[in-house]
Amino acid sequence: MKNIVWHEGQVTKEGRAKLKKQRPFVIWLTGLSGSGKSTLANALDTYFFTSGFHSYLLDGDNVRHGLNRDLGFDLDSRVENIRRIGEVAKLMADAGLIVISAFISPYRAERDMVRAMFSEGEFIEVYLDTSLEACERRDPKGLYKKAREGKISQFTGIDSPYEVPLTPEVIVKSERQSVQSEVETVIDYLLSKKLLDR
Repeated sequence: MKNIVWHEGQVTKEGRAKLKKQRPFVIWLTGLSGSGKSTLANALDTYFFTSGFHSYLLDGDNVRHGLNRDLGFDLDSRVENIRRIGEVAKLMADAGLIVISAFISPYRAERDMVRAMFSEGEFIEVYLDTSLEACERRDPKGLYKKAREGKISQFTGIDSPYEVPLTPEVIVKSERQSVQSEVETVIDYLLSKKLLDR
């Protein structure tokens, strides 16, 4: 951009991470509405907190109450929603934090856009492989019912597509796994990649 120059601070990302005694990265939870993203995100955040790590949870609904309250649910707004979240997650990782993001993020292109913001190995895509039928049965917010009744348009899984990740780092199956088992699946991956060292 014209007349805008990136300012390098004296305190580095590596320095902040060293102070926190951890490696920063983003766990990007993706899946249909009702797939269990928020439940897993909260469980992971609790795990990190009780284990002495510095983490922060970015939840789709919460972000739309503030930062992204000016955005709708049309395609352009959805892409911008994810772009902004990616930028926020990047800033938080730069601060040395472990970032947990829980967003439907239905399109591969937007997830790849966010992945490209991070260094190799810092973006962990976790796909909650939950069937549409199971998500509709759960329907925790009553959104599927409204979508089926025509009260909500462009609803992911009903009249708007969800593009399944092709090569996610982690797959969890909430229809078969307990929340504790899901957490262990994610943590086992992080330990195997030496993203956690204690």
